[in-house]
Amino acid sequence: MFEGLGRTQQDLLSALLYKPAGMSIEELAGQLAVTRTAVRQHLSALERDDLVTRGELRATGRRPEQLYQLSRQGQELFPRHYHLLANLLIGEVASLIGEEALIGLMRSLGEKIARDLSATRLDEAQIAARMKEVGYEAEVFFRSGGPVQIVAHNCVFHQLAEAHPQICELDLALIGSLGGGQVQHLECMLRGGQVCRFQLLRDAS
Repeated sequence: MFEGLGRTQQDLLSALLYKPAGMSIEELAGQLAVTRTAVRQHLSALERDDLVTRGELRATGRRPEQLYQLSRQGQELFPRHYHLLANLLIGEVASLIGEEALIGLMRSLGEKIARDLSATRLDEAQIAARMKEVGYEAEVFFRSGGPVQIVAHNCVFHQLAEAHPQICELDLALIGSLGGGQVQHLECMLRGGQVCRFQLLRDAS
């Protein structure tokens, strides 16, 4: 979660998480039991890394105090469990419309993502590049004397797909729509594979 950050920087970010309106250098120094100079140095580094941002100036009886807040990127360091909600939603949708309709829905979503990524038919290398744009660690794989394959080293929906394997249809529809053909799923992480391996069978037209 806080890879590469020291203990004081971690504590500083955690302090700001609980004070969304922001905290001053004086307040941070008091809470963290460090000097104001140390707080300034840590804030400077965290601002440089876009984890902290400057908020409002707070009026005091003297000089206004600069408040510091977590940036959106800083907030994302803390755990998010979007897959829990997504898993519940997919389960509810499946119970309402049935498995076949859920498969159709996943295919439609894959086709929609493909349309958003490209308006033209792509080759395998271009497809892998577009897949990277939405989180897949994808590359093309050339087998000696065999067809080109697309290999994904991660499954962006793995936790959801473990509970709802129909989600794999989204991947197939995405690749097929980008390449203009049908897709063979030759190897799948959900079925014990080391990677997800796809081969595009292009339409004759």
